[in-house]
Amino acid sequence: MAFVPLATFAQGEIATSYALIKRVIPRYSNHFVVQKLSGDTANDVFELENRDNKIVLKGNNGVAIASALYYYLNKYCHCQVTWNGTNLNFPVKLPVIPHTIHKTTPYTYRYYLNYCTYNYSISWWGWKRWEKEIDWMALHGINMPLALTGQEYTWYEVYKNMGFSDKELSSFFCGPAYFSWFWMGNLDGWGGPLPLSWMTSHRDLQQKILARERALGMKPVLQSFTGHVPASFSAHFPSSKLKKTNWNNGFSDTYILDTNDPMFEEIGNKFLATQTKLYGTDHLYSADTFNENEPPSDDPTYLSALSSRVYKAMSKFDPKATWVMQGWLFFSDRKFWKTPQIRALLKPIPDNHMIILDLATEIEPVWKRTDAYYGKQWIWNMLHNFGGNISMFGRIEEVAKGPATALHDSTSGKMTGIGLIMEGIEQNPVLYELMTQNVWQDKPINLDNWLKEYILNRYGNINPHTVNAWAILRNTVYNGKDIRDAAESIITGRPTFDSVTVWTRTHLNYSRKDLIPAWDEMIKAVPSCKTDGFNYDLVDVSRQVITNYAGILQAKWVKAYQDKNIADFKKYSNQYIQLIADVDTLLATRKDFLLGPWVRDARLCGFTSEEKKLYERNAKDLITLWGDENSPLHEYSCRQWSGLLNDFYKVRWQKFFAVANQALAANKTMDMDDFNKSISEWEWQWVNTEKAYPVDAKGNSIAVVKHLYKKYRPLVDAGL
Repeated sequence: MAFVPLATFAQGEIATSYALIKRVIPRYSNHFVVQKLSGDTANDVFELENRDNKIVLKGNNGVAIASALYYYLNKYCHCQVTWNGTNLNFPVKLPVIPHTIHKTTPYTYRYYLNYCTYNYSISWWGWKRWEKEIDWMALHGINMPLALTGQEYTWYEVYKNMGFSDKELSSFFCGPAYFSWFWMGNLDGWGGPLPLSWMTSHRDLQQKILARERALGMKPVLQSFTGHVPASFSAHFPSSKLKKTNWNNGFSDTYILDTNDPMFEEIGNKFLATQTKLYGTDHLYSADTFNENEPPSDDPTYLSALSSRVYKAMSKFDPKATWVMQGWLFFSDRKFWKTPQIRALLKPIPDNHMIILDLATEIEPVWKRTDAYYGKQWIWNMLHNFGGNISMFGRIEEVAKGPATALHDSTSGKMTGIGLIMEGIEQNPVLYELMTQNVWQDKPINLDNWLKEYILNRYGNINPHTVNAWAILRNTVYNGKDIRDAAESIITGRPTFDSVTVWTRTHLNYSRKDLIPAWDEMIKAVPSCKTDGFNYDLVDVSRQVITNYAGILQAKWVKAYQDKNIADFKKYSNQYIQLIADVDTLLATRKDFLLGPWVRDARLCGFTSEEKKLYERNAKDLITLWGDENSPLHEYSCRQWSGLLNDFYKVRWQKFFAVANQALAANKTMDMDDFNKSISEWEWQWVNTEKAYPVDAKGNSIAVVKHLYKKYRPLVDAGL
């Protein structure tokens, strides 16, 4: 491929690429030259070479150029950029590229983000954090990000122009921590009322996000109309055909406009016209008609007519529209979505105007039981994380081989991309470095070789102890066996005598004892590993081993309670409380594991004291109760974070043990119904209490880990 001289390369693209390089490696940015590759190519391409003592990065767009940079950082400088630990310790002299490197991605699309990510991780981001994430996306080859910021303002304009009042809309728009489920039609109003200041500020933020993504060559996915309307819709349009539905998770009914109603197409056009005016378009539209809501009929004729009208609402306004559908419904509600229903839903849409996100391919490849979605384009996705929860877990073998294996499968049809579609980010960085390694190759990843390179890039060297540790991690936490998603520690569950509780599933995909040697090896590696990434991993492995041990301690105090052994009950329950406090102290040494920034960033989004209070309540509610004090979703989203452990989880357990001790002393059985009622009231009070938490790390991670290793290493052995 020839390259276009810099002089003819659009100045905006030059500025965008150079600015990214300066943000990522400011000290070395003047060693790089950017050039654009010309020529027609279906998929992105980059080249790397040396010329005149410079590193020349060539690509057909900004994402390709950023990927070339990251390839050089990984392969030649042995550096790494992740959410949880970055190593940019360059060699004294920049390495020379011995010959031109040429890479073409086999994937047209590299998708990124889940609706849920926008709340479990992104709720409180401002431009600075977004800019960092867009840089990460470009470095890792992402070119198709879901872009939902600011959608509430689009709907505000649409409905205001249709005559709805601010009062009516105040019960429609939810709070900022719940947009994902509002956008998908699962709830109205919860966590609100949403201030207009939020809508306008995030309209402006979305415009900056989209401008940067497009400047790098990304094609953002925006929304389309799927029928969710305000409860007051029938008052304005009495003859409208509305379906009342309920998500069955403790929230009020929502209302879906029948696609057969003439207003459906009209509102769809109004929405896209307003959205395009505000944000432009790349003709990719997300539309999920039945997210965890069952259609009123399983008649294939009905489903075909419905999807046809949803697509028509897009294509009438934008003839180039491509419907991007999350395939979660086919995974989560297999009982309803059988072959006739799936085929009927997809068939009416032109094959080149629909892309299906096979949402959890590494867990269950739905494409295999749908004839590769009956001719539609589809994307292989790693879902991996649920709720943004903190636990070491993943299907490392499948992520290494799955995408390329599917790509070359003769039955995989129109597989046009790969994607990351986790509910929460900023955890398990190894899985995300591994998944994005697939972007620029069409063969399965050799995991043995890749892990050694990962260790070198992350820790700055390879030594037997880190190699041994990762061999153990590969075969334990990352083996992907037995369970759908990561197990939780019992310490984050609502107190119970059982080993599991609502949304706190503690069954591990490995034996506790098999993980402990990885901790031993990481401790032995401390003298030779000084990077931030090693520091994070050391804390994370320590956290995992110690919180796993909490299950052993729980079994001891449960037995003591059942045996009415008051002395042992007090002994082991006190040790359990101390364990929670110890983990809090450990996690306080890393900013990655702090509650404080989550609460602070929420409050920073507010312009008034009332707004700050509202946003803090949203932030704390989502990661604890999820809804009100009677929420059935409590702990679906939980966090092992310093501040939350000491101030929420530990206090709950202390209250539980106090009541249990009283019952033992009185020789009575503890009334769990009464306790659960009182503790849920306390939880709701906690959610509604304003309180600042530390926003800076405290203590030395290595010193704290060594102290806890000395304390807990003999205990975990004795307890197994």
